[in-house]
Amino acid sequence: MTTPPTHAAAAVPLVDDYDGWVTSTSADSSYRVEVSAGAFAFIADEPVSVGGTGSGPGPYDYLLAAIGSCTAMTMRMYAQRKQWPLERVVVRLRHTPAHIKDCLECETSAVGPRRLDRIVEIIGDLDEEQHKRLLQIADRCPVKQTIERGIQIRTVEQPQ
Repeated sequence: MTTPPTHAAAAVPLVDDYDGWVTSTSADSSYRVEVSAGAFAFIADEPVSVGGTGSGPGPYDYLLAAIGSCTAMTMRMYAQRKQWPLERVVVRLRHTPAHIKDCLECETSAVGPRRLDRIVEIIGDLDEEQHKRLLQIADRCPVKQTIERGIQIRTVEQPQ
């Protein structure tokens, strides 16, 4: 991995061709955003009902997907390490506040889901203790722990 160039005044890495950055680009007047993460490209958008084009999942959907996929992967890794017969894990998540309210009130109040509901379905020839342990392991998902612990986001403007 190469060291990224820095802007001398702020000593902040510039993002051009730097590994590890996920880039989101809005290039027109719609809410559609092109996202790139390494070799992968995908779309984020808002539903038509709130002014988007409906061409991709919304930001909260990706947040839920991050938690759900991390939960399933964490459980899978643990079961494989223990050589348990875990066949399938299904993780369902949802949030409760209305997203449009967040968009309208983001300048004046704290926004975002206050609680996420998660359902974990464990399929396999596992005994009761293994099921119980896998549910405990679900709570060890690093993405879930990061969000629960809180995370600071530093914002800088990249020089033109």
